[in-house]
Amino acid sequence: MITVVGEDDLADLLPLMREYCAFYGTAPGDDALLRLARACLADPVATGVQLLARTADGEPAGFATIYWLWSSTEARPIALMNDLYVAPVARGSGLGRALIDACAALAAERGVTVLEWQTAPDNHRAQRVYDATPAERSTWLTYTWELAAPSSTTQPDQ
Repeated sequence: MITVVGEDDLADLLPLMREYCAFYGTAPGDDALLRLARACLADPVATGVQLLARTADGEPAGFATIYWLWSSTEARPIALMNDLYVAPVARGSGLGRALIDACAALAAERGVTVLEWQTAPDNHRAQRVYDATPAERSTWLTYTWELAAPSSTTQPDQ
């Protein structure tokens, strides 16, 4: 069963988010992860939506996060599936594909016609799942520039 995350789901979502971050070698901390989840809860129309997948017996087993963006080069909205995670015990069960399909359905409900996502080049297991979808591999490379956090006394230009 896959549902949109609500406030009551955060206790089940948080351990999965931690595992996902650990998989990619990061550990942003529970407060930061909950702030992200609550940002989606506060404004799912402008920010994004998280989905929670549960096994047949109701155990949390995976999640996905979709952010709503625009593509300037195509002048249309896109859905960015920024996160997709299935717990090791549920891998190979079809849950990952079900989460992808649920993300695509949510995007289509909004009138968004493109769902995009990325994965690490060495995440071959995920790539096998992705290659079995109608999605095509992109030719784009991703660059990441880690900017320094603003000091608490610095205010953005108004």
